[in-house]
Amino acid sequence: MEVIQRELTSFARRARATAARLHPELSLVSYTLLSHLDEQGGCRATDLAAHYALDKSTVSRQVSALERSGLVMRRVDPDDHRVQVLHPTEAGAEILRQVTVSRRQIFGDRLTDWPADDLARFAEYLVRYNEAARDD
Repeated sequence: MEVIQRELTSFARRARATAARLHPELSLVSYTLLSHLDEQGGCRATDLAAHYALDKSTVSRQVSALERSGLVMRRVDPDDHRVQVLHPTEAGAEILRQVTVSRRQIFGDRLTDWPADDLARFAEYLVRYNEAARDD
């Protein structure tokens, strides 16, 4: 268990450092929120807070910073005009595209020598670990 904890901590540190190199203007949290908005096709700020188990004020500050940077915009929900849905702007989507290409290259370089079976098992283990963590 100690090895797992140590290696996950190391992984998290590398992820933050890589994120800072790939797009220095965005924190890892901001990038993660922007990425989630893109993956979901937009969502409410309260949905972001619930998904990441963050305080609404924390999400509000991050979203405000993304809006000021021109990376996120609000749209009225067509089904409920009282609700605003957050979406990446074209500039936000472009940053995500650039970072995705770079991240794929980084992961590809690290995993290039791994056999397909090992990659499949690694992916299964990560999915399983993250699904278990969702209950926390």
